[in-house]
Amino acid sequence: MTGSTDALAGLAGLPGVAAAVDVARAACEELRWHEAFRRRWREVRAEAGLRAAAASAALDGAPVGVDALRAWATGTSAPGGGVDVVAAGALRAQGVVEAQLPDLGGPGPRASTPLPQVLARLHAAAAADLLPPHEVGRPRTGPPGDLRALGAAPQAGVAAARVAGVLADAAATRAPALVVVAVVHAELLSVRPFRAANGVVARAAARLLAVRTGLDPTACAVPEAVWRDAPAAYLAAAARYATGEPEGVAGWVVAYADAVARGAGVARGVADEVLAGRRAAAPPG
Repeated sequence: MTGSTDALAGLAGLPGVAAAVDVARAACEELRWHEAFRRRWREVRAEAGLRAAAASAALDGAPVGVDALRAWATGTSAPGGGVDVVAAGALRAQGVVEAQLPDLGGPGPRASTPLPQVLARLHAAAAADLLPPHEVGRPRTGPPGDLRALGAAPQAGVAAARVAGVLADAAATRAPALVVVAVVHAELLSVRPFRAANGVVARAAARLLAVRTGLDPTACAVPEAVWRDAPAAYLAAAARYATGEPEGVAGWVVAYADAVARGAGVARGVADEVLAGRRAAAPPG
């Protein structure tokens, strides 16, 4: 998607995309004005982050649940082996995201780490216990071992070039924020730049990009919960995107907007619980 034209902006004109973008934007704007964000946004953000990490882990075959991640984050228990390794990686990746987030309503944004460096950090967090040290935080040199439902992945060099290209496009585009986040997420799923943990990395990167683009300034929408509840539909939409056909790309973006809008509803539920004193999560770490 690189070139002299703004390829991402062009996607905003695909059928159904503009209306879907408006729905997602409105849902995130409504979320921003929830009463909990006046004084207790840190608690809402921490709890939403735990739910996002738990849902992301479940999508990668580790449905350990929010309570387990909360216990790990607070130090009251520790992950074991098996699927706990995947879930702990998702929790650490969420910690990387939260370390990059600006304070809500603060004096200004903190210095942003370039996205290619963030991707490396996310992978180092997600795959620390999954891969040998020389493969952690580094692009793959052979085929990936995950997300096989998306079909054959491009060769390693092609995958690296596509990731570099979409990140460059995302930095330069004038496309709506929802389109930018959706396309970066889909490209990371499609090309699978790492040997493992590509799903966790893609979803964590999208959470951060949703904040940086202004789509979700609270960093609390939880579209991961929507995808967790319909994993086949999530992967099928990503597979259709990977064909490159306009209908598949539009379908992914429209479905993505729906997940973001519904994920904002999940976040409103979290904010309600925080106001009611039922949640006071510790930040992932």
